[in-house]
Amino acid sequence: MSLCLQEVDKIVHGEFHLKGINLDLQSGSCNVLLGRTLAGKTSLLRIMAGLDRPSHGRILIDGRDVTGVSVRRRSVAMVYQQFINYPSLTVYKNIASPLKIAGVQKKEIEQRVRETAAMLHIEDLLDRLPAELSGGQQQRVAIARALVKETDLLLMDEPLVNLDFKLREELRFELQQIFKRRRAIVVYTTTEPAEALMIGGNIVVIDEGRVLQTGPTPEVYRNPARLKVAEVFSDPPINCIGGTIAENRVYLAGGLEIPLPGHMRSLSAGKYQFAVRSNHFGLSRTGAQDIEIQARVELSEINGSETFLHVDYGAVRLVVQENGIHPRSIGAQVRIYLNPELFFVYDQGGDIVASPSPEAQAA
Repeated sequence: MSLCLQEVDKIVHGEFHLKGINLDLQSGSCNVLLGRTLAGKTSLLRIMAGLDRPSHGRILIDGRDVTGVSVRRRSVAMVYQQFINYPSLTVYKNIASPLKIAGVQKKEIEQRVRETAAMLHIEDLLDRLPAELSGGQQQRVAIARALVKETDLLLMDEPLVNLDFKLREELRFELQQIFKRRRAIVVYTTTEPAEALMIGGNIVVIDEGRVLQTGPTPEVYRNPARLKVAEVFSDPPINCIGGTIAENRVYLAGGLEIPLPGHMRSLSAGKYQFAVRSNHFGLSRTGAQDIEIQARVELSEINGSETFLHVDYGAVRLVVQENGIHPRSIGAQVRIYLNPELFFVYDQGGDIVASPSPEAQAA
């Protein structure tokens, strides 16, 4: 199966929720739709499903125009953020419900329900009602009900967002294994760059209703074609510093001056935007080429096993990721270090002109 979106727009009350969407998705592919809240992810899923009709453009399945075809006549299943289950039905009957509606024989229903329940480790819960389950178990039931249909298109709208960290980790791993065993087109939405990288497959970066970049997830992460892509595909958003290249040197805002790194040597003199991810800074020198930045702590944000330092140097605000828990006082002076080979460089229009090498990014 193939799913093709051609120049799809969605206009609501005179405003574009989606604009000029072109996508080509193939059977057996896992596609992560990454974007911030209100970027248009759910709107796009609903159009793929046939729940909504685009204002302009076409939806093709295997080359056939299905733009106006109802969701009931498409081979599609959808999982939502919320735990949507029938409260008066047992887990077994919840999972079996789409098969009964489709007129599947009782013996086959029994087999498919139990196989799918085992896949999601809820085979011991089949006689319970949803109210007797934890949140994680309820979401497993909702996912099982979608998977049991064995549809050609599986849409998952931030399905793990309401679960605690441990459950998310467990389900994310299990879903990856399930996706690999199926020939369906999977579209999985998330706001989190880390989750997108864990799911893998292909990525569609979307912002304000427009697709910014598509491709294999690791490649797009290592080579964000526009500054906006780098901002969306970094958590926290990528640091950006204005600067100028002149006479084989880089002059950054805040008064920092460095020799021209190797990956920038083909660039002509002029103004650029220099971007670096927070995890590429360090609080200690790791190589002779590292530059030192003296900065002032504005905020120390502890997030699980990481600390995010919000610092200022020369009126430039940066966010530095530090492994471990390191409370620091507001106003404290710190030295941070950076390998200049880790700068992404964008022109004034926000297009990429130089990327760090994969080796530098992996170091």
